[in-house]
Amino acid sequence: MQGLRVGNCELFRLNGGRFELDGGAMFGVVPKVLWQKKYSADSENYVPLVADPLLIKTPDTLVLIETGLGNKLTEKQKKIFRIKKAWSVVEDLEHSGIRREEIEFVILTHYDFDHAGGVVTEAENGEFALTFPRAHHVIQQQEWEDVLHPNKRAINTYWPVNFEKLRDSGKIRLVGGEEEIVPGIKVIHTGGHTRGHQIVRIESGGETALHLGDLLPTHIHFNPLWIMAYDNFPLDSVRKKEEWETKGLQENAWFTFYHDPFMQACKFDEKGNILEKIA
Repeated sequence: MQGLRVGNCELFRLNGGRFELDGGAMFGVVPKVLWQKKYSADSENYVPLVADPLLIKTPDTLVLIETGLGNKLTEKQKKIFRIKKAWSVVEDLEHSGIRREEIEFVILTHYDFDHAGGVVTEAENGEFALTFPRAHHVIQQQEWEDVLHPNKRAINTYWPVNFEKLRDSGKIRLVGGEEEIVPGIKVIHTGGHTRGHQIVRIESGGETALHLGDLLPTHIHFNPLWIMAYDNFPLDSVRKKEEWETKGLQENAWFTFYHDPFMQACKFDEKGNILEKIA
């Protein structure tokens, strides 16, 4: 698990599970003849993906961005999403000498099952509990409202098994717009993928990293117009993605990726070429 240092912060990617989705869904209206030159699909048009949370070690605290697929998928769901590697976030933390109770903040860019599936863990006895029981779970107010009252499109991705324990726990930190969670780590509302989607900015020692969530799921999606069919508000995705990529380029920022099986983080030039990377 190779790390990335951003000033006084260390960033590590954890195994949140490997799976496969339809390539057309991942690239939306982009013709396959274009995206398949950069991202290979199998004979059934499925592409490989990960759902890997980002652990941030600051000088004072431990912060987790996203939680992975979790360990509660049914056998039917495992087949539907073509799970290739099981979630092992807690084991990865323990391997690094970190107990799950030591995580103080969990930042969720949004509450889709593949990002929030690890919020709640199923124990061997079948009981459900918060995976990170001491952590404050940071979510945009708009996102949480939609989780509790989903529309017809969202109801299939906001699963009660992933939020009911959190709802009643007192461990939710709802934010509105832009807010610094701990020194150097800020969440910013963007919308786009979901109404309450947020991104994360990490800044320390004059260096910056941006986690754009599902606005930039892989490094292949750098083109602002290359967005997913899953985006509920596509024009907002394009606008905010372009805005934050431009800011990132100006600041020589690292971009981190949640769904990219080939690259953990990189720096781009203005044409989307890779200048530096952590594979």
